[in-house]
Amino acid sequence: MNRGRFIVLEGGEGAGKSTQVDTVAEWLSARGRAVLRTREPGGTPLAERIRGLLIDRDNAEMTAECETLLVFAARSQHLRERIAPALAAGKDVISDRFVDASYAYQGGGRGIDTEHLDHLESWICGPTRPDLVLLLDLEPTVGRARAARRGAADRFEQEALRFAEKVREVYLERAHQHPERYAIIDAGQNEEDVRSAIQATLEARLR
Repeated sequence: MNRGRFIVLEGGEGAGKSTQVDTVAEWLSARGRAVLRTREPGGTPLAERIRGLLIDRDNAEMTAECETLLVFAARSQHLRERIAPALAAGKDVISDRFVDASYAYQGGGRGIDTEHLDHLESWICGPTRPDLVLLLDLEPTVGRARAARRGAADRFEQEALRFAEKVREVYLERAHQHPERYAIIDAGQNEEDVRSAIQATLEARLR
């Protein structure tokens, strides 16, 4: 059986990733593909419990190193329990975030050295990399305003604006370094225009 395709949606807070996961899933399902939807941090019962630690605003004392290791611990469980088996079974996996988020959030936002992230990626992810990363790019002030409408800010959303700006900078830098793997989607458009842009990208990249 052929390996499934691994598609990841990335972007800052309020970019609409969770909503647009459905767009990708519907597009693939309409073409007869079996699909697994998931998210990071999380995706398995254990990884979801780690997610709870990561986003809990009461854990303000968490160090950048602790945060990084927890993210990769959750990813290890997620990858081995859900992502890898689904890909091996021929399913297309759609994830709301994957390893690029660590370079953006823990690297750009927290200042963790890229070399450390490279080692963790190699150790935890092995050869598994997304076939396509849809980067939903959004100006941080707009994203923060959107996220605020969802309710109380989590530990990441309550960071200073400069944190979100650094996250965006790293995402865009990685997208420009790897254009064969990334597609930048303007998430400042209305939801239907974002949906159309994603569908057009899928047609171009996955046909």
